[in-house]
Amino acid sequence: MNPRSNFRVLGAMSGTSLDGLDLVLVHFEQNESWSFKIEKGTTIPYTPDWKSRLSNAPHLSGLELKRLDLDFAQFCATEMKGFLQGDEVDFIASHGHTVFHEPHNMLTHQIGDVSTIAAITGVDVLADFRSKDVALGGQGAPLVPVGDELLFHQYDACVNLGGFANVSLQKQGVRVAWDVCPANIVLNACIAEIGELYDDQGKLAASGEVLPTLLEELERLPFYEQPAPKSLGREWVEEHITPILEIRGDLKDVLATFVEHVARRVASDLSEVKGQVLFTGGGVHNDYLMKRISELATFTVERPENQLIEFKEALVFAFLGVLWKVNAPNCLSQVTGAKEDHISGVFAKGIPSKKTD
Repeated sequence: MNPRSNFRVLGAMSGTSLDGLDLVLVHFEQNESWSFKIEKGTTIPYTPDWKSRLSNAPHLSGLELKRLDLDFAQFCATEMKGFLQGDEVDFIASHGHTVFHEPHNMLTHQIGDVSTIAAITGVDVLADFRSKDVALGGQGAPLVPVGDELLFHQYDACVNLGGFANVSLQKQGVRVAWDVCPANIVLNACIAEIGELYDDQGKLAASGEVLPTLLEELERLPFYEQPAPKSLGREWVEEHITPILEIRGDLKDVLATFVEHVARRVASDLSEVKGQVLFTGGGVHNDYLMKRISELATFTVERPENQLIEFKEALVFAFLGVLWKVNAPNCLSQVTGAKEDHISGVFAKGIPSKKTD
């Protein structure tokens, strides 16, 4: 019996930058290789209340965290139903929202209870794609590279500029990937001090001047000397970045310095790449950041259409669900450092509501 070769999937992603809940409806088809078509996508911005609840999640008691887990799942499920508007899908693949990510302590935790989403939507749901990898000794991140390998193999490398910057590429015939440095998680936190959600097109950063002492301190952080596989989390930022930025100058100069730091880290980590590199994620809309990366790069920066910029991560998590469905590995050990390639994800069966005459 041949495995199924086409799926219609709703992918959902909530990133560390707290921009909102990304939802994307994608059709996948396998012939000689996998292909995809985005049918529609949207981002549900988080209200100030949701931003506060999600950012405060690491400090909750066990009972409070479980309540947030269920509340967030109910929120996601309601938004998913509204987004689909009756469109049928084979299943939902939900990343959830990361609260803890400490792979060195064998710990990662994403909220957005899979059973609650399945119960409310009536649709099969796959979620919790990171825990098994961590249990197998991996970083639980990045998980997108398997999608890069199977869906975006025409590029020499792929970079996502989200809460964190991460890269994925083929090296000696093997897919490798790692987190490069913090990105929007820091930039957005800085700009929030003047009541803005983000630095529009990087204009404020572009008006500032790089602070040499601050830049040097950022560049010296030991993480950047570690070999891949390696990943970052909010906890690392709070321990290593926040104290550095607390001793600061003008906001525009701090932004300019951190943009320079991100650009240098990305260019340095990809210094051996000479071809086309696909850039996606919210950071691509920071024109100043993209300008500095282009000026420092040995490679050609490829900026796709906005739909792919916005929804690539949600699309790939939908694809991780597809691989789960066809019994193919969706976590690569050479990327995460796990003991072996494996199939990750927790499944909950949806019960469609009974139709009445």
